[in-house]
Amino acid sequence: MQYTFSDDNKFRTWRRLWIALAGAEQKQGLAITDEQLAELEAHKDDINYEEAVAREKLVRHDVMSHVYAYGQQCPKAAGIIHLGATSCYVGDNTDIIVMRQGLELVRKKLIGVLAKLGRFAEEYKDMPCMAYTHCQPAQPTTVGKRATLWANELVMDLNEIDHRLATLQLRGVKGTTGTQASFMELFKGDADKIRAVDASIAKEMGFAPDAVIPVSGQTYSRKVDAFILNALAGIAQSCMKFATDLRLLANFKEMEEPFEKNQIGSSAMPYKRNPMRCERICALSRYLMVDVLNPSFTTGTQWFERTLDDSANKRVAMAEGFLATDAILNIMLNVTDGIVVYPKVVRSRLMAELPFMASENIMMQAVEKGGNRQELHERLRQHAIAAGKQVKEEGLPNDMVDRVAADPAFGLTKEEITAGLVPENFVGRAPQQVEEFIAHILKPIFDANPDAVEQHA
Repeated sequence: MQYTFSDDNKFRTWRRLWIALAGAEQKQGLAITDEQLAELEAHKDDINYEEAVAREKLVRHDVMSHVYAYGQQCPKAAGIIHLGATSCYVGDNTDIIVMRQGLELVRKKLIGVLAKLGRFAEEYKDMPCMAYTHCQPAQPTTVGKRATLWANELVMDLNEIDHRLATLQLRGVKGTTGTQASFMELFKGDADKIRAVDASIAKEMGFAPDAVIPVSGQTYSRKVDAFILNALAGIAQSCMKFATDLRLLANFKEMEEPFEKNQIGSSAMPYKRNPMRCERICALSRYLMVDVLNPSFTTGTQWFERTLDDSANKRVAMAEGFLATDAILNIMLNVTDGIVVYPKVVRSRLMAELPFMASENIMMQAVEKGGNRQELHERLRQHAIAAGKQVKEEGLPNDMVDRVAADPAFGLTKEEITAGLVPENFVGRAPQQVEEFIAHILKPIFDANPDAVEQHA
């Protein structure tokens, strides 16, 4: 990702765009020779940076400095480089191309994370655990089912990235204010030839021939940047949710991120196992979610056909947005590859709360033995309050089962009550939901993208 947003990648793309422009113009009849095109092609990668830097110090214009430097290497073609174009021809088209490259990298890593979460969900689809609402014990779920919640949000993010890639369009050749006036001059008013140049450049740069924005000012609409960074921020939201959940589970001692054999958790507290990787995911995610404000303001403050005050902000915000996303996904790949589960703690915490969850089942058992449902409901409520108070105020184990067994109104032995406290009986369709999610949602993604799965296996 660092290379994708590097100066070298940018300037190499500029030269490819200049070659594509010259080639398209030649096809439509302009006096550009094969020899000139060959000269441009021969020097597309050996950029003479020293010449460009020296020239920019003199003229204070990055595009014209690189046009000059390219011309020094290609004296026969110097006169036709950048013909009819404005700076945004290379600047904006390159931005679109670079963002597409970035989205493709993000997409592969996102699928890699999904593959690891899918394997984890499959492995733990049957393991009951406590589920929470308001971070308070609710009803049981399974460890694997919770993993599908994390994965499903990332699938939504993948769909958004795919949409952005599918709808991304080049700026093409639009001229200084988007009217294509310079190209009307070059091609003597022949609009068909101008449209053909746009299509040819798009195809040459790896886009569909019609994937060119229909109208523009000097620049492509900055809403494109806002859309893309919002899609990246969606990934941050999902990853922050995952990392926060894992941090909480680490506090419960049910699950934790990988912890290396010689890793030190704290300089002062040798016993500490801080979830520092998940903390880093949360920190970077927060940065990325806030970053979406930059292209939003840039879009809203574009004056008429364009202003220049967006450039410095845009170059920082978009590059750093992609770099943050890449870093988040790198950590996600590491964490999801080695999530640690402590089954005995998971079950112990669940069993401590299960008597409360089993209240209705206990009531039905007692009704079958002749009890009054309404009276039993009230007695269960009182027992639950007393048991909960004992846990919270006295720090003693949940003794609700003992209380019910000792209450003659229920007519149940402790063994009869305990026999019904099987966690697997309280998870509903969770295991089947995991199987269905993997089969119908994840597997089609993996089947269509085997390289991404294998690359991050």
